[in-house]
Parts: sequence; structure tokens; C-alpha cells
Amino acid sequence: MSLKKIKVAFVYRPCSVLTSDYFFTVTYNFFMKSLRRNERIDVTYIPTGRVFDGRILKDKYDIVLLVENTDFGSGCMPDEVSGMVDLDIPVIARVGDPFAATKKNTVDFHKKFKINAFFGFHHEQFFHQYYPKNYKYKTILFGVEPTLYQNLTPYRNRIKNRILNSGAIANKKLPSRILCKLTKGESDPSLHYKLRTKCNELPYVDYTTTLQHEYTGDKYPLLLQKYSAAIAATTTIYTTKYWEIPAAGCLTFMEITEKNHGKFLGFKDGESAIFINEKNYTEKFEEYLHDVENPKWEKIANAGREHALNNLNNDIAINSLVDLMEELIQK
Repeated sequence: MSLKKIKVAFVYRPCSVLTSDYFFTVTYNFFMKSLRRNERIDVTYIPTGRVFDGRILKDKYDIVLLVENTDFGSGCMPDEVSGMVDLDIPVIARVGDPFAATKKNTVDFHKKFKINAFFGFHHEQFFHQYYPKNYKYKTILFGVEPTLYQNLTPYRNRIKNRILNSGAIANKKLPSRILCKLTKGESDPSLHYKLRTKCNELPYVDYTTTLQHEYTGDKYPLLLQKYSAAIAATTTIYTTKYWEIPAAGCLTFMEITEKNHGKFLGFKDGESAIFINEKNYTEKFEEYLHDVENPKWEKIANAGREHALNNLNNDIAINSLVDLMEELIQK
């Protein structure tokens, strides 16, 4: 580990995603809060406008950090970039949804910013399904801001006879399904949220949408603390819900398959989570609901919480990012 702090230039365009008021505060908490706490780096926040000239960074920084690797509709990156190709500074960029690269010009952005490495919470194999094999990528499981998961309602004082399901789902109406297949491509919700959508058909599942409720942003743990059990189901690739839900102390029913790389997260079936798939999910739910007072459920929930808070929190994620910075600087 270097004794000298790494001088980091965090380049971004002010946008709603990087504010505490946004409905999804994972990105905000990681870059605007957790990044500042790390003692191995000295971060300078460099807001840009529509145009960014990288020559302002010359001879001032060791690393350039980008909030994302193109503008995925968030407005967090400049429209025009110049001067970066003349700099001898390693550049690291966070990756948005990898499948969105099929519709965005990520290659040109990569060249203009002269990006050396990418990171995100997606599995490396999933990243390379959509990006060139020679792009350097590191999986960094960020998303749990530790202070948001303290002092929550104890497991035994929560709703036990219902299971929480939250987040985006597919619209099952035929016209919507046809439209999504024609226009959404690989971002079609029926592909990503197939099992999550099916769970809503069950009478004992309580569903909360992504936006139409009060528990957006940093308030999401306040929703989770109402329930002893909750569902984390994403069919194509795991999402941050897979560590946010257990971090809140819920018994987490996780969709884990070879396809979605869920085993990579380190949870263990029957020990720190309950693994589900399209064949067994109702059986797993009913096993819990028919014996909700069994102490083994709380034991599993507590183990899942411990794993998420101890291994998948933002401070550990930032340290992993700093390790990548050091690796690039030493080359």
C-alpha cells in the first residue's frame, strides 16, 4: 500500500443522480459520500458543463475517475470531450447497465476519455458480453451505505406472514409485452424481472413499485425493516437489492442461477439466504410461511445481514477501487 495519498480527479456533470433527492441513491452515496471518507486518496470534485477540456487536469492528478463511461441518459457526463488523449493519467470509469452499451456509443467515449479500466457491481462475464474482451474491468460490489442500515426494527418485531417484493416488474398486458420486445431489446423488463414479476401473482406477496411510494432513495431500508422476509429476484444478473435487502436484516429469498452469477456474491443457501429459482420459489416461500416462528429463519437473516454489512459495504468497495487505482499507477 502506498504511503502517499493518491490524488484523484472525480470528473462529473452535475445531475440529479448525484444528489440525495434522487429516487436511487446508490451512486450518490458511493461517489459523493463514501469516496470522501477513504484515507488512501485525496479527491478533488471537478464539475463540468456540456463541454469538458481534459487539459485542465495536466500534471495535477494521479488518477481520473468518471461517474460513468458515457451518458446513459442520466446527464452526469459532458456531451463533448477534448484534451484527454494528450494526458498521461490513468482513467477509471464506472459502467452503467452493460446491456445499454448496445444502444450507446461507448466505444467513442472510451477513446475520447482514453479510459484504462472500468468497474461496476456486475459480474465480469456479464460485462464482457457487451464490451470488448480487451477492456480491463473489475467487479466492485458497492451499494450499502452502512449508516443507513443501523437501528432498524428487529427481525422478530416485523411483519412475518407476508413477503415483500419491490422494484421494477414487467407489464404483463399483451400490447406492452409486444412493444417492449420490439423497442427495448436486451433491456426488456420481461427478461430481467421474469421471476420477480411472477412472484406478484402470489396472494401473500406485498409489492412496492420503484417510484410510487415514500421509500425512495435513502429511505429504502425503512421499507425493508417492515418485513421479516423479502425477495431479491433478477433473472439476467444480480442487482444491488441482493445485498441491500439482507443488510436490512430481512430473510432474503434470492434468485440464484448459473445465468445471473448470483453465487459470486458469497451468500450460502440455507445459511445466509434462501436460494430460489423459477421451479422452486413457491415451495420455498410456503416452507417459510407455514412455520414463520421457527428460529432458523431469524438465524439465516442475521447471517445474511452480517455478510452484507461486513463484506459488501461502500467502504470496502472504495478500498477495492483504490487498489485498482494503485495497480494502474504502478504500471
